[in-house]
Amino acid sequence: MDLQEKVILAYNKVVKSVVSIHTMRIFEFFFISQPIEGIGSGVIVDSNGLIVTNAHVISGFEQIHVTLPNGETLPARIVGMDYISDIALLKIEGRVEPGELGDSDRLHVGQFIITVGNPFGHILGGPTLTFGIISGLNRTIRAGGRIFENLIQIDAAINPGNSGGPLVDLDGKIIGITTAMIPFAQGIGFAIPINEVKYFTRQLIEYGRIIRPWIGIYGATLESSLAVHLGIPVKNGVVIMGVVRGSPADRAGLQRGDVIISIDKIPVNNINDLRRILRSKRVGDYLLVEFYRGARLFSVIVNVEEARF
Repeated sequence: MDLQEKVILAYNKVVKSVVSIHTMRIFEFFFISQPIEGIGSGVIVDSNGLIVTNAHVISGFEQIHVTLPNGETLPARIVGMDYISDIALLKIEGRVEPGELGDSDRLHVGQFIITVGNPFGHILGGPTLTFGIISGLNRTIRAGGRIFENLIQIDAAINPGNSGGPLVDLDGKIIGITTAMIPFAQGIGFAIPINEVKYFTRQLIEYGRIIRPWIGIYGATLESSLAVHLGIPVKNGVVIMGVVRGSPADRAGLQRGDVIISIDKIPVNNINDLRRILRSKRVGDYLLVEFYRGARLFSVIVNVEEARF
């Protein structure tokens, strides 16, 4: 099977779960009512009508309707929304066909991907497809006064109306949710990894919000060249790129340039290990953090708090 056939098969597999989202609110100005409308895309992730999209697609709107791949339009209610992660969950009534979720921890730079969006429903003929590769993983982006971590960077175009749609591998599995929230992303796109979406979805359903265990650092996987520059005698770990003032990490004495190698004796080889360990902890827990500062090994106790953004 050649590449073209794989792309077509992947598209046909996922397109049955891609929906169009139409939003509206009434703007009042000097006793004049003016409707303001918005469009976006989403993807069905549960046969009972659960839909994932971007928070910025639905934020601030009073009425939300979803158009299914068969052209049927239904009202939707918000199950949960988290603007920090740019993830929102919608619910429609009825049985629908969900997409198959993949594993975003198994992605590789250079991997072929497609994005599918459906902002106009059947008005312009249905969903659209763009093709490209994964050009970066674990991207940290600062935008709108916030920091977005662990994004997938792609070279496939993401038009504003396509945000909230699925990022798909050539097996037709959903590996991310595309987002157009980065204002300076010219010629590149970003997506939220599907494993992050799974985690956020469980939190939103269970608590109605996302509870983030947090110690107050921004980090990145240690690269060998940076290890040499910092004088660190290890090849694996997470280098601290920033420490939030007044956070648990700050109070414990962690600093920019420190390299975390373990938490509670569990090795931290990369940023995904750090996220996974933190998500297994509860607010109020205490962590034993081992780290290098230059060539010297230290350990400190750090309290876990709920993230404050």
